[in-house]
Amino acid sequence: MSPRREKLTSPQTRIALARGNRPAHHLLPVPGPVDTEAARRLFQSQRSTAVRTVVLLAVLLFGLSGSFALFPVLGEIRLAEVPISWLLLTVGIYPALFGLALWHVRAAERLEDEAEDRASHRDGDHDDSRGGTTDEPDGTP
Repeated sequence: MSPRREKLTSPQTRIALARGNRPAHHLLPVPGPVDTEAARRLFQSQRSTAVRTVVLLAVLLFGLSGSFALFPVLGEIRLAEVPISWLLLTVGIYPALFGLALWHVRAAERLEDEAEDRASHRDGDHDDSRGGTTDEPDGTP
């Protein structure tokens, strides 16, 4: 007869198994109504920004590599006994990549902010048409 196998689990696994399979629906916020057309416009504009970023990335990487192929003299220029082409491809490219990523994130966030502003203006217009609150006690706006 073989020895009995012991089941080893991490403490997190034991806690999760002890908790059971309870749904966590009570933790999720209830989503509001969705303007699908506005969401599609936002998605389309962010997709255009993503395509523009990928094109800029390709131009940057292939352009830098292509410039070294077209101008071999760049491989002969040395800085601390290392060819400048190697330095640019291994070290110099990262600030450019970081700048491109930062530009992309800011552009996507700007598009989201603009979509949110449009939605809040549109919702604000609906509130005024329903006779929203006024600042003056006599009912004048």
